[in-house]
Amino acid sequence: MIRKGETICAPATATGGAISIVRVSGPKSFDICEKIFRPFNSNIVLREQKGHTVIYGEIYERDEIIDDVLLTVFHKPHSYTGEDSVEISCHGSPYIIRKVLELLINNGAVPARPGEFTMRAFMNGKMDLSQAEAVADLVASSSEASHRLAVHQMRGGFSEEIMKLRQELLHFTSLIELELDFGEEDVEFADRSELLNIVRRIKDLADRLASSFRLGNAIKNGVPVVIVGKPNSGKSTLLNALLMEERAIVSDIPGTTRDFIEDTIVIDGIEYRFIDTAGLRETSDAVELLGIKKTLEKIKQASVILLVDEITDSAETINRRADYLRKLAGNDLKKLIILINKTDLKPEEAFKEELSKSIKLYDNESLLFISAKGKAGLDELRKKLGEAIEKKLLSSEDVIISNIRHYEALLKVSESLVRVEEGLLSGIPEDLIAMDIRQAIHYLGEITGEITSDEILGNIFKNFCIGK
Repeated sequence: MIRKGETICAPATATGGAISIVRVSGPKSFDICEKIFRPFNSNIVLREQKGHTVIYGEIYERDEIIDDVLLTVFHKPHSYTGEDSVEISCHGSPYIIRKVLELLINNGAVPARPGEFTMRAFMNGKMDLSQAEAVADLVASSSEASHRLAVHQMRGGFSEEIMKLRQELLHFTSLIELELDFGEEDVEFADRSELLNIVRRIKDLADRLASSFRLGNAIKNGVPVVIVGKPNSGKSTLLNALLMEERAIVSDIPGTTRDFIEDTIVIDGIEYRFIDTAGLRETSDAVELLGIKKTLEKIKQASVILLVDEITDSAETINRRADYLRKLAGNDLKKLIILINKTDLKPEEAFKEELSKSIKLYDNESLLFISAKGKAGLDELRKKLGEAIEKKLLSSEDVIISNIRHYEALLKVSESLVRVEEGLLSGIPEDLIAMDIRQAIHYLGEITGEITSDEILGNIFKNFCIGK
């Protein structure tokens, strides 16, 4: 899959800017660039320059000047890819970029495939596979929180945890296999109760990492917040107020929203995906019924549920709707925020206080009085949303995973260790225990790329942008 010996090239910046960078990497980087680059100091030879040196000159075709450029030299292994590499900073004209690439290709380079620069960095030991995947997440990050998550992983925070797990399991299996070598002499190199404690500790860590996926995935892709309630309770008005634009149609006619409407907004560095849904009520309208069915699906997928009720609703009615949502969510931990809307109709504090005393709240739930139309109480709602995804985890040193591939591998690690634990307790043969330990080691190796295949690499890097 990797094209060894080839020198690759591609634009490393998006089109439309005043300046663009064309990246070249591979064994012939200097030779190829010397054929099309003329430094203003004619005594300069590219390959003789120190790494990270910037040289001013011209890109030319025969005797025609294409552009004035800055060319940066990187010597292996001190480059992004670990290979000899050159970055050409030119003007952002589509014609200039196209011409520079054409000249590079005509002189021996080949166009880079999606993610090929980062794949070479992985293959040359500049980063492991989980760090390489974090590069793509960093490029795609759209909020402070998702950016922070990608940077932490790219710097090896997650890799360190995985390597610790793998090293302990390797030590564990070496003791078991050593006993197998001396099986006839009935030698025991490891205390079984100590091994059991090690397995349980490693399994707990793998489970903790896996359990962080829900939060990590929400941070990476936007925290899903579903807005639910009866028709005409003000759900669409609330969405428009939060987004500060007329995104949803607002009407006095019940059942206006037949499908869900989704949009994103960043609040305090965290991206939220707000989903306005069809009002929950009994209806014979076939189209509205489909909308209600989708509402129920979105409730199950959400991390936060905003239940929009009206100040004129009774506490009994509000409690009944909240119980219905809790039943839909099941044991899945979701943040429920009950919003009593249209407070402009009954602004008296005594009335609000009396109503709030009658509304049941459980752990991880909040009650707020708002006016979506008047935008009252929305700052407090934004604050509650921040609390809902445990911002304290984002500022801590805890490792949070956001990649589905890593999550699935950790689940398989945990399953293998359950079998190891059961084997130690029931006294099954050491060779079967060793087999399950090796399985866990294999899955951990898949995360960092110590064990991988062309198929896995292809699936990962095909989603990268060209030039990265």
